[in-house]
Amino acid sequence: MTNPRFRAIEITGERNLRSDDNARGGIPSDSFGVRVFNRTIMQKMLPAEVFKNLMAASEGQEKLKEEYADTIAVAMKEWAISHGATHYCHWFQPLTGATAEKHDAFIEWSTPGAVIEKFSGKQLIQGEPDASSFPSGGLRTTFEARGYTGWDPTSPVFVWKAGDGITLCIPSVFFSWTGAVLDSKIPLLRSDEAINKATMRLLNLTGIEANSVFSTLGTEQEYFVVDRSLRNLRPDLVMLGRTVLGAAAPKGQELQDHYFGSVKDRILNYMHDFELAALELGIPLKTRHNEVAPAQHEVAPVYEKASAAIDHNILLMELMRQIAMHHDLSCLLHEKPFAGLNGSGKHCNWSLSTDTGINLLDPTDTPENNLHFLVLLTAILHGVHRHSALLRASIGSAANDFRLGGHEAPPAIISVYLGEELEGLLEVIEKKGTTGATRGRGKYNLGLHVIPELTQDNTDRNRTSPFAFTGNKFEFRAVGSSASPALPITVLNVIVAQSLNEIIDAIEKNLNKKSIKSDKELLDAFIPVLREFIKESKAIRFAGDNYSFDWVKEAKKRQLPNIQKSIYAFEALKSPQTVKAFKGILSKEELISRYEIQAEIYGHTLNIEANLIIDLFNTQVLPAAIKHQNNMSQAILSYAEITDVMPAAQVDRLDEINNLIEEGLTLAQDIKELQQQANSQPTMEKRAVAHTEQVFPKCEELRAVCDRLEELVDDSLWTLPKYRELLFLV
Repeated sequence: MTNPRFRAIEITGERNLRSDDNARGGIPSDSFGVRVFNRTIMQKMLPAEVFKNLMAASEGQEKLKEEYADTIAVAMKEWAISHGATHYCHWFQPLTGATAEKHDAFIEWSTPGAVIEKFSGKQLIQGEPDASSFPSGGLRTTFEARGYTGWDPTSPVFVWKAGDGITLCIPSVFFSWTGAVLDSKIPLLRSDEAINKATMRLLNLTGIEANSVFSTLGTEQEYFVVDRSLRNLRPDLVMLGRTVLGAAAPKGQELQDHYFGSVKDRILNYMHDFELAALELGIPLKTRHNEVAPAQHEVAPVYEKASAAIDHNILLMELMRQIAMHHDLSCLLHEKPFAGLNGSGKHCNWSLSTDTGINLLDPTDTPENNLHFLVLLTAILHGVHRHSALLRASIGSAANDFRLGGHEAPPAIISVYLGEELEGLLEVIEKKGTTGATRGRGKYNLGLHVIPELTQDNTDRNRTSPFAFTGNKFEFRAVGSSASPALPITVLNVIVAQSLNEIIDAIEKNLNKKSIKSDKELLDAFIPVLREFIKESKAIRFAGDNYSFDWVKEAKKRQLPNIQKSIYAFEALKSPQTVKAFKGILSKEELISRYEIQAEIYGHTLNIEANLIIDLFNTQVLPAAIKHQNNMSQAILSYAEITDVMPAAQVDRLDEINNLIEEGLTLAQDIKELQQQANSQPTMEKRAVAHTEQVFPKCEELRAVCDRLEELVDDSLWTLPKYRELLFLV
C-alpha cells in the first residue's frame, strides 16, 4: 500500500496557482462595503427621519424608534434579495468563543400553494434561538431553554456568502429569558458606555469639546498556512489546529529569513482573495507580511470603533478559513500549531477617541502640558496594576498557555512599557510633584544626503512587553490568535473607567477648594492627585527584557502575579475586586458563570489533546515503529548469521527503539487512567486542574517519545506529515 503521506507530498508539487475571475492587478476601491447595508444604501432606501434615527442609534446616541422597525426591515430585505440572499439570521457571539446563527427563509406561506417574501420589524429586532445548548455557567438549567437575540444597530448588517448560499446577517446580542447576559457583546457595549461616561467627565474638566468617547481597536492577526492535503493527514490539525506530536524540522526559524521576506505566489493569491472578500464586508485591511516562523503570516486592518473591530476580526478569521479551502490550503489560527516555533497572537492596539476625531492617547509634542493625556495614562497604569490578574484571565486559554512565556510572546506576568520619554515624565511627577519638559522628537542623521530627513518617534518599541505604549495607543500583545478580543477589551475599558472615575473624584475635591484662573492653576490642581496614583501603580511599569529570568525574580519582589496556567488565572473573574469593578457591566452571578465556562472549556481542551495523542500513538506511531523494529531485527540477525558478528551500534539503536515503544505503551496507558481519574472529579474546575497537573505532563512525555521515534523510524513507514513538509511545501 502506498504511503498516503507521499501521495499528499506529490499533490502539493502538482498544485497550480489558482486562477480567479477577479483581476489580480489590484483591489478596486469601489468594492469596499458592497456586502454591507451601509450608510449610503440606508440613505437611499430609507425616509429621512428613519435614516436619521438609525444613524443616531448606530452611534449609540439614542434608541431606535419601534415604529421605524418595519420600514428598516423592508429596506434590508429588498437590499439583501438584490444580492441573492434567500435567508436571514441573527448573528451573535455566545460564550463558546465562536459565533452562532440560525437561518430563516424570507419565504412565508400566505395561502396554500402561494408564497411571499417577508421580513418584519419584529423579526429584525428580536429572535428566539434555543438557549439550552449554549454554555451559561449555571445561569440557566437545560430545561430553561428560552433565549433571545436582539439586533445591535451599532454594528453593520451584512450579507454572507458560503457555498451557494447567501444570508442576510444581523449582528445581535444574546440573553436569557431572565435577562442574564449570555454573550460577549453586551458587556463590551456596556464597558464602552462606562469608559465614555468616565472620559467625558475628564474632558469637561479640561475643556475639550466632544459629545462622546469610544474605545478604538486595531487587531494584528497572525496565522499559519499549510497545504490542505498534508493537513488532512494530521488528525490533530483537523480537530484541534495544533500538532500534539512532531519532531522539529532540520531548519526552523533560526536564520530569521522568513520575517518580512517575499511572500510566495500561492500565499499571495490567497491573501488577495480573502482581502477582497474582507473589503466587500467593510473590513478595512491595510497590512500583510510574512511573520517569523516558516508558513506564518500576519494581516492587520486600520483601527475602528472597538465593537465593530471585534465583529470584523471574527468575520475575518472565518473568511480566512473559508477562502483557504478554495486554494487547497488550510489556515491555522491556533496559538501554537507547531512546537519549537513561534506561536501566533492577536496584538490588540487599543486607544480612546472622541466623536470629533481626537485620539486621546496621543501625547502630542508636549505631553507634560497635555492634561487629559496625563490623567488617562495614570488611570490606565492604575487600572492595569490593580487588575493585572484579571487581565491575565482575560487572555487565558489552554491554547494561549503554550505561547505565553515563550520567547515569541510576552510572559504571563502583566506589566506596562511606556518608553524613555514618558517614563522620565512620570518619574519627575512622582519625585518633584511637577511636570518637567520632555526632550521632543529628534532627527536621524544617517550620513546619506539622498535620504530625506527622518524623524525619531517619541518612544522605542519593546516587543517583549505584554502591554506597551507605542506612540498613540497601547498594544496588548498577550491576546491569543484564535480568541475573540471582546473579553480583553471589555476588561480594559472597565478597569480604566473605574480608575479614571476615582482620579476625577479626587481632582474635583481639589478643584472645589480652589479658584482656578489659569491653565497653570488647573495643572497644579491635577498634579498632586496624579502623583499619588502614579506612586501606587509604579510596580507595573517595566522597561527591560520581559523574557529574562531576572524579570521573573524582579516581578516577584514587586508582588506582581505570575500565573503560568490559565486555569488558575480564571479565579480573578469571580474575585470581589472584579465584582466591584464590573458593577453595572456584569453581575456577580454572570462573572461566576464566565469563570465556570472558561474552566470547562479549558478542561475539555486538555482532555481532547490527551485523546488525540493516545489515538495517534496507537494507530500511527506504534504500527510504524513496530514495522521498523521488525525490519531492523531481521536485518541484524541476517548480518549476524552471515558474519558471526553482532553489529553493536545497530543493536544499541534497536534497543533504543524497543525501549521507546515500551515507554510509549506505558505512558499511553498511564494517560488513560489519569484521564479517568480527572474526569471523575466532582466539579469542572477540579477536572480542569487534574488535567493540568496530572494528564498534561504525561502527554508531554508521550510526545517526546513519539518525536524521538519519528527521528529514528524509516521515513517510508511514517504516515503522518512531518514538520518539514507542513511548513515548507506550500
